[in-house]
Amino acid sequence: MHQIQTKNGIVVSYQDFGHKKAPAVILIMGLGAQMTVWPKEFYLELVDNHLRVILFDNRDVGLSSQFDEYGCPSLFDTWINKYLSLGKPAPYTLECMADDVLNLMNELAISRAHLVGASMGGMIAQIIAAKHKQKVISLTSIMSTPGTFHLTTKSIVALLKLLPQHQTTSTHDKAIEYNVKLNQTIGSQGFLPDNVTLRHNATTQVNRAYNPNGIKRQLLAIAATGNRSQLLKKIKAPTLVIHGSEDPIFPIKAALQTTQLIQKSKLKIVTGLGHDFPPVLMAQIAQWITKHINKAENKRIKKQLNKLTK
Repeated sequence: MHQIQTKNGIVVSYQDFGHKKAPAVILIMGLGAQMTVWPKEFYLELVDNHLRVILFDNRDVGLSSQFDEYGCPSLFDTWINKYLSLGKPAPYTLECMADDVLNLMNELAISRAHLVGASMGGMIAQIIAAKHKQKVISLTSIMSTPGTFHLTTKSIVALLKLLPQHQTTSTHDKAIEYNVKLNQTIGSQGFLPDNVTLRHNATTQVNRAYNPNGIKRQLLAIAATGNRSQLLKKIKAPTLVIHGSEDPIFPIKAALQTTQLIQKSKLKIVTGLGHDFPPVLMAQIAQWITKHINKAENKRIKKQLNKLTK
C-alpha cells in the first residue's frame, strides 16, 4: 500500500497493480467501503488482461484523510439546506470527492484513465466523465444511479441499515457485527458466504480502519450533491452500465435511467447480483469491463493515428 498527499492536502491511500505503461483503470469504491472490498478475483483478472489497476480509499474511509473536525452533521439538515438554499453546506460534496480522484491521477502522472465506479463510486465517476471529458477514456458504472429519486421504501430501509452506530457508543465487536449484518442485508442472497467467512471479512475490514462518522459524512455528500440526470447527458465517453437483478439499494430502474441518459451506453444486468461483489460473479464482470476498455482503447488509438496522417 502507498500513500500520497495531493495538491489539495488530502492524503490518499492507494494500491497500484500492473505495468505502469499499460492502460490505467481507476476503481472507485462506494459508500463507507474501503478499497479492500474490491475482490482480488476481480481486479487481478483486469491486471492479467494487461491493464494497470489503481485502487484507493476515498476520503473519510480506510486509511485516507479523515474529516473528523466536521463531526457528524444531520442528514435532514443537509437536505433542508440544499433544497431551501440556506447557505449551510455539507462538509464536502461528491464533486470534492471527484477532485480527489483527479488529483490522484495528477500525482501518478496519469493524464487519462478508464474509470470503474461502484454505487457512490459510480456517481463520482459519472461526475468526472461529465465535467472532465478529456480525462476519461471509458466509464463503467456499477450498481449506481443518476439520483436519489429511484429510492423505494425497500431501498430506504436498506440505506438506513448502512448507517453504523455513533462512534462514541461503538465497540470493536459491535462494528464487526454491524458489518456482518450489513453484508447479509445488501448482499447477493444466492451467493452469500457462510457466517464464518462473513465474520472473517468483517473483522479484516474493521481491524484495518473503522470510522462510522466518516460514512455518515459521505452520505451527506451524496445528499448535498443531489440529482445528476442533466449532468449525465453530457457524458461522451463510451459507457458500460452494470447492475444486479436483485439490488436492494437501487432497483434496475436506476440502471435503465442511467443508460437512457448517457449517449451510446450499454447495459448489462447480472442475474442474482445484489449490492455487493460475490467472487463467483467477478470473472464474468471483469471480462465485460476488459472488453469495454479494449474497445475504447482501440478507438482512442485509431483517432490518434487519423490525426497523425492528416
